[in-house]
Amino acid sequence: MIEIRNLKKHFPVKRTIGEVLLRIPQRYVKAVDGISFNIFKGETFGLVGESGSGKTTTGRLILRLIEPTDGQILFEGEDITKFSKEKLRKFRKNIQIIFQDPLAALNPYMKVGEAIKHGLEIHNIGNTRLERKKMVYEMLERVNLSPAEQFYNRYPHELSGGQRQRIVIARALILNPKFIVADEAIAMLDVSVRSQLLKLLIDLKKEFNLTFLFITHDLATTKYICNRIGVMYLGKIVEIGNFKDIYENSLHPYTKALISAVPEPDPKKKKEKLIPRGEVPNPINPPPGCRFHPRCPFVMDICKKEEPKLKKVNERLVACHLYK
Repeated sequence: MIEIRNLKKHFPVKRTIGEVLLRIPQRYVKAVDGISFNIFKGETFGLVGESGSGKTTTGRLILRLIEPTDGQILFEGEDITKFSKEKLRKFRKNIQIIFQDPLAALNPYMKVGEAIKHGLEIHNIGNTRLERKKMVYEMLERVNLSPAEQFYNRYPHELSGGQRQRIVIARALILNPKFIVADEAIAMLDVSVRSQLLKLLIDLKKEFNLTFLFITHDLATTKYICNRIGVMYLGKIVEIGNFKDIYENSLHPYTKALISAVPEPDPKKKKEKLIPRGEVPNPINPPPGCRFHPRCPFVMDICKKEEPKLKKVNERLVACHLYK
């Protein structure tokens, strides 16, 4: 369904003193720097990595909420980076997003029922106001906010965090999209509420035949919802594989470090800890060669000079010089 080809997003850096722009060479934050991957119809593709790795930027690029610096984004064979504003507006009902912070994603002055219905009005779905209201009621019931009449006329501040996130999910699903980006969709919620919403997302995926890009920094969550996982580090994808291979036999040293950081519930089981050295390098001036080499315990001379390419190793893709 989705094919990403050499996608890049470089944000220009501006420095000012007062109102005077310093005359320095233009520099860029290389948030996403030449990534390629596919998302197949009906699957949930997890994109994981620590803060600043470029996960959220990738999701917003796919939705064209921000414009790419370079590369292609193919949706069912069509390059959406070349869509006009009018064609993109009509196309948006096929591709929706669930934001991380539901309070920031909802208009505080708009009742949640009207917020959900707003998408129907934009895309001219439903013949009458009453019909659209009925559709909103049905969707509220589907995300377990019932009775729907009690929630329709409430404002976001009158709801709990879990209820607000259900409203954001309902707003995304009301247009019957084909593809959804879930950007840290359960990260800001309590653990008990997270499990409920995770189960809801899994059920809705089956019911509506959805395809998901599930963005998260929590590898433990991906185990329950994702078919395949892509691991990002400093604007690059370093490994792609199915969740079982990633968990049981990860190849890239950075993926191994992420897996070792997942808490082990059984105290009798001892897990080898792999802690990267130092801090994440500056994305304005990333290190040459492999971007993980300053922190990697297995670094070789070639890692400092030559950037590894994604290559197939044991039924997955990995970008590491350890695997010839």
